[in-house]
Amino acid sequence: MNRKALGKGLAAIIPGESKVVAATDARQIPIAEIRANPFQPRLNVDRQLEELAASIRENGVIQPVVVRKRLDGFELIVGERRLRAAKLAGLSHVPAVVKDVSEPKMLEIALTENIQRADLDPVEEAMAYKRLADEFNLTHEDIARRVGKSRSAVTNSLRLLALPQKVRDALSAGLISEGHARALLAITNRQLQEDLCARIIKDGLSVRAIEQLCSTKPRSPGPGRTRPDPNVAALEESLQQSLGARVRLRGKDDAGEIVIEYHGAPDRERIIRLLLSLRNPDR
Repeated sequence: MNRKALGKGLAAIIPGESKVVAATDARQIPIAEIRANPFQPRLNVDRQLEELAASIRENGVIQPVVVRKRLDGFELIVGERRLRAAKLAGLSHVPAVVKDVSEPKMLEIALTENIQRADLDPVEEAMAYKRLADEFNLTHEDIARRVGKSRSAVTNSLRLLALPQKVRDALSAGLISEGHARALLAITNRQLQEDLCARIIKDGLSVRAIEQLCSTKPRSPGPGRTRPDPNVAALEESLQQSLGARVRLRGKDDAGEIVIEYHGAPDRERIIRLLLSLRNPDR
């Protein structure tokens, strides 16, 4: 299956400059002539913006933004927070490097650069991975290789998107930690996930406390197990490590089902290929 090639952040357009663009390559461009990047993956751009604006008032914009030329001005590629902070600091111009970049490449750069800079909260990062998978047909291994993460880190990040919106909002706002969110994934009752999330915020429960609560709560509405069979839990964990996906065993010894979760068509294809390779190692 053909896949679009994915770049590596700024290095995709400025070879050798993955983190910092040399100031000598920049020119001063009116802020009013620069419009936002439509592919910006960050949802909470205003986090700590005043601190950055204060630094800019004191020292100026040290690292230029990157833009592309448009008929009616410029369009931002990288540097959303710097641009907003410069505007907040009262600057009329900002140092910028102008590059000729296509829209697909803009999306690649915006996603990978923010991920590599750790500028995204856990939900934004998961959504960025999902866009890379959906819009570029990339597997979790592909994404991991391009953003410098492990495959399991990408897979575990994507699993956060299965949480209810209220829980994701709490995670984005920093009201609960990523460890809390992962613990809540152990149960599938969405109302229970929201209720436990509220308890974390209200009572300041630790990740360990939530893990213990989730291990004793029913996994779904109605009659459920109190504590999973340790042998079954160990087998589920082993399968999850092998497949890089959440696995659940349901039923009894004589009959039941094995449920394997996937996130997006590329992830589904990856799991299917892996399962088929177990039957035919030469595949």
